[in-house]
Amino acid sequence: MRYIGNKAKLLDNLDNLIRRKGLDKKGLVFCDMFSGTCAVGDHFKDRYEILANDTLYFSYVISNGKLKYNKEFFKELGFNPFDYFNSVNTNDYTTGFCYNNFAPTISGRQYFSDENAKLIDFIRNTIDIWFDEKKINEYEKYYLIGSLLESVSKVSNVAGVYSAYLKIWDPRAVKKMEFIPLESLPNAKYQNEVYIEDVNDLITKINGDILYLDPPYTPTQYISQYHVLETIAKNDSPETHGVGAHRDNGNQISKWCKKGYVHEEFEKLIANANFKHIIFSYSDAGIMSKEFIEKVLKRYAKEGTYEFKKISFVKYKSTRAVNKEIKNNTKNKEHYEWLFYIEKDFNTSYISPLNYIGGKWQIIPMLKNNFPKTINTFYDLFGGGGTVSINAKADKVVYNDINWVVRDLLEKITHDQFFTTYNYIEKTIKKYNLEKKNKNAYNLFRDKYNALEKGSRNPLDLYLLICYGFEHQIRFNNRLEFNNPCGNSGYNQEMLEKLVSYSIKTKSMNIVFKSMDYRKFEKDIGKGDFVYCDPPYLNSCGAYNDGKRGFNGWDEMQEKELLDFLTRLHKKGIKFMLSNMMTRNSIENKCLKKWIKENGYKVIKNNKMTLRNRQDRQEIIIINY
Repeated sequence: MRYIGNKAKLLDNLDNLIRRKGLDKKGLVFCDMFSGTCAVGDHFKDRYEILANDTLYFSYVISNGKLKYNKEFFKELGFNPFDYFNSVNTNDYTTGFCYNNFAPTISGRQYFSDENAKLIDFIRNTIDIWFDEKKINEYEKYYLIGSLLESVSKVSNVAGVYSAYLKIWDPRAVKKMEFIPLESLPNAKYQNEVYIEDVNDLITKINGDILYLDPPYTPTQYISQYHVLETIAKNDSPETHGVGAHRDNGNQISKWCKKGYVHEEFEKLIANANFKHIIFSYSDAGIMSKEFIEKVLKRYAKEGTYEFKKISFVKYKSTRAVNKEIKNNTKNKEHYEWLFYIEKDFNTSYISPLNYIGGKWQIIPMLKNNFPKTINTFYDLFGGGGTVSINAKADKVVYNDINWVVRDLLEKITHDQFFTTYNYIEKTIKKYNLEKKNKNAYNLFRDKYNALEKGSRNPLDLYLLICYGFEHQIRFNNRLEFNNPCGNSGYNQEMLEKLVSYSIKTKSMNIVFKSMDYRKFEKDIGKGDFVYCDPPYLNSCGAYNDGKRGFNGWDEMQEKELLDFLTRLHKKGIKFMLSNMMTRNSIENKCLKKWIKENGYKVIKNNKMTLRNRQDRQEIIIINY
């Protein structure tokens, strides 16, 4: 069957990859999440247990037909249905949906000749009658409908898809349709399962060994392109509209075919996948960039397992696409299929969407390994960019930072639908012509942001100022005007992936965002809770330390107040962790050193961060358990 994105030509590459990874073992569970015409599942059903899924009903029918077929079919029927349908006379059968809507005499449409439309109607209606009379079972029904769809594709008067019919009859379309068996390999060796669900709903219910993903990669909606096959498969006589007699798509519009939505759907799918090995195929003509896909996959991959290969292929092109290529002088451009592989790491770490000074990304594994195993409420009292908060495993997470503008930004990313966030960022970049090193555009945008009242500023405008600002710093003056100059970088695919992953992760958590003096939480913190503190370091030079940026600074008095606060928690039996710096360029934090010694707290050195930016620094974490 002709089908956009059919992976029949990619099967050798899939086989080679699977063999090279040592995965060609009998009985593994292989999931084809976007099964289409089930070319991949059918190919592997002799060695794996197959889980196949697609949101289109005609795909569900075909997958069932191929994966559930066995040689015992049609014994109850008592005769060969293919011989029967190929010998029946349907000249007078004029009451079917195809004849009245997809053939020329009644509707003027030329999807099928009158003769073939009548035969299609007769076969499809007879299949339902046989099923209702219990002459065939469910899977025999699917096999016959799948065979009908296969037969239909041989005589359809279309260029390849069914969004429109040809105005001049294709020679093959005027031949009488032969009812042929669904093309399928020998019987499956395992008990396969076929689903018709949204992929991000299904992924939370299944698990296995190999997850193969081949999603739509262009704005083309498959339900529109294959509406005729969907209608024949369902046999539901739908209301139609337009010249092509399209059915109402309802909620079947795929998010994988739209920018912003697809980025979230992809990362969510990888994040929730309970499969050890993930293979992903995409196209260089797709909506998502290679850079974005790579960032997502590497986030969830075991170190060193990410692989990428590009494969030359002939791209399906509509007439409009061909005309566009001619206009843009890209008609002869070579196209590639992308093939990605990872072995999944199920202990993924997440990172703030902000390049925040003092962020703990590099030592998140160390922090997580030293957190208590069970936590009721996790308090991140100096939350900063939020990296530690989103890596906490607790019933509830409280993010707090005295810098309320950062708090507002993280809270907005969490609470807004990601597509809303994505769309606003894309439109704003375009509206203000924001780009690397474009100082004029940046300054105009910054002036617009600063001219607004504090409470009416959009936090996403601050996000873009950070993206395009000098070294991504968050700097304000005492009037709370953003005063960081233009930098040499901008919003890119890496930042997009951080934004997506943060949005997905926080939406899955019970997290609240606060901006208050950390000491006010003391009355709420109880046994079973956990307190993490990452204050400004007394002997460092972060811009947020000096108290000249519209927010409170940090000095020896505040350092002592924090240590006293933690001592009180300790006496109540509450566990805490404190990140701090013992020395920097031989300058010692004597107050901290004395406090640790007096209380006998455990010190864990952060060796990864000891040497940075040519400074001699000793960062540590202190725990009381």
